[in-house]
Amino acid sequence: MPARIKNALIWVFGALGGILWGYDTGVISGAMLFIKNDIALTPFLEGLVVSGLLVGAMLGAGLSGRLSDSWGRRRLILAASGVFILGTLGASFAFGPASLIVFRFVIGIGVGIASVVVPLYLTELAPKQLRGGLTSLMQLLVTVGIFVAYVTDYLLADAEAWRWMIGLGVVPAAVLALGIITQPESPRWLVGKGRTDEARTVLTRLRGDAGAAGEELAEIERAERTERERSEPLTLRRLLSPRLRPVFVVGMLLVLFQNFVGINTIIYYAPTLLTDIGFGSGGAILANVGIGLLNMLMTLPAMRLIDRKGRKPLLLFGALGMCAAMVLLAVTNLSGLGYGALLSVLTLLGIALYIASFAISWGPVQWVMLPELFPMRIRAAAVSLCVLFNWLFNMIVALVFPSLLHAWGAGVNFLFFAGTTLLAFLFVQRLLPETKGRSLEEIEQDLLRGRPARPEAEGSVPVSSGSASH
Repeated sequence: MPARIKNALIWVFGALGGILWGYDTGVISGAMLFIKNDIALTPFLEGLVVSGLLVGAMLGAGLSGRLSDSWGRRRLILAASGVFILGTLGASFAFGPASLIVFRFVIGIGVGIASVVVPLYLTELAPKQLRGGLTSLMQLLVTVGIFVAYVTDYLLADAEAWRWMIGLGVVPAAVLALGIITQPESPRWLVGKGRTDEARTVLTRLRGDAGAAGEELAEIERAERTERERSEPLTLRRLLSPRLRPVFVVGMLLVLFQNFVGINTIIYYAPTLLTDIGFGSGGAILANVGIGLLNMLMTLPAMRLIDRKGRKPLLLFGALGMCAAMVLLAVTNLSGLGYGALLSVLTLLGIALYIASFAISWGPVQWVMLPELFPMRIRAAAVSLCVLFNWLFNMIVALVFPSLLHAWGAGVNFLFFAGTTLLAFLFVQRLLPETKGRSLEEIEQDLLRGRPARPEAEGSVPVSSGSASH
């Protein structure tokens, strides 16, 4: 098999966890319309069915840091696929709220593991000049998974076959399990375990140049020695130390804003929102297919732009677009328009603008940047902790949104999210460093000198949006 194809398979199988993640999070939006016909669900129980996955994702993310350091990135991805299979089969055969929630929780453990270890794996294998695009491949496959879930919901909607909607998630899980077995381990993990010769072999295969592989290996070894000399066990106190606090705060704010800009309300509850303004179940799910397609297609330019324009310009552009979309949705909802074509068109336009803005920016960029921000010896554990909070924030939104939608209506909620997107814009503009085009080891040295805490130092470190071109 040609080397180029072998390398392509690394990225495909490494990122295939994204399809599972996207499918299992997206499929519930259409399935929920029919689950309620078989299983009695109050708005609170409906929130638990959706957020059960997110609680599991918190546990999976929390376990992933230590497990990926001890087991290796590749082996943990394989374990995640097994968890996906178990949870998916259980949820598809559930006959009551309790069993459905429990197996959604099991699926969530797999989602949480994938959300930590897949970006970590791809980041550590990718060459620095292509790292953003290759790492964001996972986010593309998340959107592919969501789109496939929406299409599945639509095709099975007439039969109201929600069990098949959920159960078909077994297919990509099985493909991932079979494929990841054939892929290499992260060279940075191998160096950390003292397996330098294996790391050299992997890097030579990835780069296709023994000289370039040797230089990169030497850089990794230098960073590993430096970290080993100064390293202590990772604790919350250490992350909050003056040396690491700026990095940790930036990482936490990144995951906070990605969840509180409102994306989860659109992904999980778009069909519910559309049926509330007069769409039938079939029409709402068909519109959801269009949303999923747009989400997937708009991730493609993000993969190209993230290494050309930089991380910050995409996030700034996306925040403004999402803010405009939420304002449009709020005004449309609160204006008192009666059911009809105008209300439907404006609502779909607002959702489309929102999804396009998110997909080209905050969707992929968070997962690219999180592994870039932290030093190598604490990277897995620190990313794991940030992603744990990512799923906590996600769960809070998913759990309370049905009740808030019922109590206040959609318009007030959209206004809230318009405000959070504006705050997200200010966060990126003032605090977030730029990491485009720099090796993980270069980023590490600058971050550990405290430079991300000084965004005004544009001339020395690319931390402002203007520095993306330096």
